[in-house]
Amino acid sequence: MSSSLALKLDEETRRRLQALGQLRDRSPHWLMKKAVLEYLDREESYEQEKQEDLARWEQYRLAGRGVPHASVREWLDSFGTESGRPRPE
Repeated sequence: MSSSLALKLDEETRRRLQALGQLRDRSPHWLMKKAVLEYLDREESYEQEKQEDLARWEQYRLAGRGVPHASVREWLDSFGTESGRPRPE
């Protein structure tokens, strides 16, 4: 179910939105909806990654296990080579 939501824009933003809508043969409403959906997708993805990072940090903090940077660097450098290394543990 859809519902309306008011959005106040300054005149310059409104003008730009209308101009782009004409160029793209889209309504300002369509452009605003697309922009909001893309923003939500991006920010929700960022938030999920941040929460996963925090959980990994907490796991490291509690268990004290980590992988030295040099080991990770060697592993990454071996990608795509005949002597590819296994993932460091």
